[in-house]
Amino acid sequence: METNSTKTGNKRSKVLYVVISIITVVLICVSILFIFQKKEMDELVDNLNEEKIILIEEYQKLMENYDSLQYIDDESSPDKRLPRNTDTIYHLLVVEREKVAQLIEEIKIIKATNTSKIREYQKELSTMRNVLRNYVIQIDSLNTRNEELTKENKEVRQKYSQIQTSYKKLEVEKEGLERKVSIASQLDITNLMVEALGSNGRKIDKSGRADKIRVCFTVLKNVTAPVGMKKMYVRIERPDGQLLMHAKDDLFTYENSQINYSAMRDIEYGGEETDVCVFYNVDAGELMKGKYTADVFADGFHIGSIDFTLK
Repeated sequence: METNSTKTGNKRSKVLYVVISIITVVLICVSILFIFQKKEMDELVDNLNEEKIILIEEYQKLMENYDSLQYIDDESSPDKRLPRNTDTIYHLLVVEREKVAQLIEEIKIIKATNTSKIREYQKELSTMRNVLRNYVIQIDSLNTRNEELTKENKEVRQKYSQIQTSYKKLEVEKEGLERKVSIASQLDITNLMVEALGSNGRKIDKSGRADKIRVCFTVLKNVTAPVGMKKMYVRIERPDGQLLMHAKDDLFTYENSQINYSAMRDIEYGGEETDVCVFYNVDAGELMKGKYTADVFADGFHIGSIDFTLK
């Protein structure tokens, strides 16, 4: 007959066997999961590397396009792209081409997994394509203009020049008058300053201890500006570009768009100098270290801007 100790030993052996089996299954599952994850990561890295190669090729094509816009001063050359006396455009083309070449070298040395930097280069590529397109338009415009001028005699060219000059002068005068009317009614400010205040109302420079942000300025005298109640809007941007605000419905009109503001104050303006302070109540944990920007708006105009730093 089996003794009690023998039965106990058999039970322990069975339990140990079950435990080892479970651990083995878990290890196998973990290994399979690791293999699949590694495969996915390898595929992701391969895709990023391919995206980087494509980006380099796009930049190289852009540089080739700049090379095609070469300055050739020989009028007999069938490949001439730029007309004579376009040294300024030629210089700008050289500068842009060198910039493209530099960006290609930068892209080659960065890691493909640096997706944020790759996205920046992709945005820059779009911008530089637009720049190139503008140069092509300018060059084509210059060529067309030169062809037209060669078909005209000296008297026609002089009259045309006089008409153009008179027209441009009238346009400049018209724009100047419109600008003066707009500027005359626009409020101006001076003595713009920003301070962070603690809970005791004293000025501080620590972002973590600030309770309010005070923006003060003086509205200058303007006898042509409409008098009455004025809304003074302040927008304060954090170092990360985030606008400080309390509600998404805090909006005002600027350049035919509705944008948010951080703080607002109504003042009564009678055309004389008026001192104004606008306060923004800081929420807990809202501020950070770095350089901030405060912008002031009134009557749909941007009338002041200042940077300040919190530690």
